[in-house]
Amino acid sequence: MSDEPDKTPVPRRAIKSFVVRAGRMGTGQIKALAELGPKFVLPFKPERLEPAQVFGREAPVVLEIGFGMGGATAQIARTLPDHDFIGCEVHEPGVGALLKLIDEQQITNIRIVQHDAVEVLEHMVAPGSLAGVHIFFPDPWHKKRHNKRRLIQPEFVAKLVKHIKPGGYLHCATDWEPYAQQMLEVLSAEPLLENSSPAGYAEKPSYRPLTKFENRGIKLGHGVWDLVFAKKHSSI
Repeated sequence: MSDEPDKTPVPRRAIKSFVVRAGRMGTGQIKALAELGPKFVLPFKPERLEPAQVFGREAPVVLEIGFGMGGATAQIARTLPDHDFIGCEVHEPGVGALLKLIDEQQITNIRIVQHDAVEVLEHMVAPGSLAGVHIFFPDPWHKKRHNKRRLIQPEFVAKLVKHIKPGGYLHCATDWEPYAQQMLEVLSAEPLLENSSPAGYAEKPSYRPLTKFENRGIKLGHGVWDLVFAKKHSSI
């Protein structure tokens, strides 16, 4: 037996778009999952999604990664009825909550995939097919030793850009300034993206609603940073 240390390379930690958290399901959410899930929740499959078949029309498609309890997603879908929205969320109470809103507000232009967005991108979304991507208030992983777990990293952004149409956009928002600074640095370094705002951070687009949490933070003097980058029509 050799005394030489094992030099087998350790595989890199796979990118994940989520952290699994426990949460209680309300009776309304449970009912919505049972009754509306078959219509609005798309099963994860390792095959390309055909949005025109899913939504019954040709329209720009926007992917939202991590929609939480779905309030902003529902409002944006109502604000932009000429767009179709696919929301990725693994938190089951959030899926149930959005389904409940879809039913209450009679929203037809949302579908949900309850699965890791990285695998959804790789297997279900065709390259160059998305009109936009929304990532609102992802986990900031405040502690410095956890910063590497943040979603907005060069490798993940490169994956996103591959699936956005030329002229399409990536919209990120965060209420944690160090993460906003990292987002700006990472997005600015991606050669296929260009910042829509010469000032660096963008004014909040009119379609993104203020959440209750965000409103409370603003009243307390906390900041919120929006970043909107467009995919270039050709590489330089």
